[in-house]
Amino acid sequence: MEYTNEVKKMTKVTCGASHGCAPIPQEGKWTYSREIKDINGFTHGIGWCAPQQGACKISLNVKDGIIQEALIETIGCSGMTHSAAMAGEAIVGKTVLEAVNTDLVCDAINTAMRELFLQIVYGRTQSAFSEGGLPIGAGLEDLGKGLRSQVGTIYSTKEKGPRYLELTEGYIEKIALDENNEIIGYQYLSLGKFTDFMKKGLKAEEALEKARGTYGRFKDAPKYIDPRQE
Repeated sequence: MEYTNEVKKMTKVTCGASHGCAPIPQEGKWTYSREIKDINGFTHGIGWCAPQQGACKISLNVKDGIIQEALIETIGCSGMTHSAAMAGEAIVGKTVLEAVNTDLVCDAINTAMRELFLQIVYGRTQSAFSEGGLPIGAGLEDLGKGLRSQVGTIYSTKEKGPRYLELTEGYIEKIALDENNEIIGYQYLSLGKFTDFMKKGLKAEEALEKARGTYGRFKDAPKYIDPRQE
């Protein structure tokens, strides 16, 4: 260790008020995290790129400092999806410190990793008070049975009003309107269910019908429109 002459001449004063780090809540315990291997938890983080044209959500499951599970979801940018594919290989098996210093190409994914790192090292995780934490696979369960991200896409203009394009239930095929042209329901297609039915051997027409559903007063509407064409 190299010291300047000014420091060398100083009188040594004992640091008597140092009591170590404060404990953080981790998986049902209060942990004194002094090393990366002391870090545990399951949590989510959101990131965005500099021009804010896209966003990324990352869910991580960390055990003994190592990322055991990662769920990476992106929206708004085509290139970001490819960066997410790479990130899925790049961060699992690494420590959270290594991952936050890994170039994940996409600015939004890097930002999400930074936000996750802050949550995890400060003990602000979703599993902070869950005894034993969450098992590997908890991230996948967040997607639900269709194993698809929860996406909402709504387009609207002052002149023509709103268009529901995609909601949690799935791809919106028709919007139901009442006598005042107000939305009172919609018909959707669950693409996850449709694909699963096809994989089970159902014909396309049958799979489509089984994967369709409606919401609200769809069947009572006097008028229906295709939100993409009308």
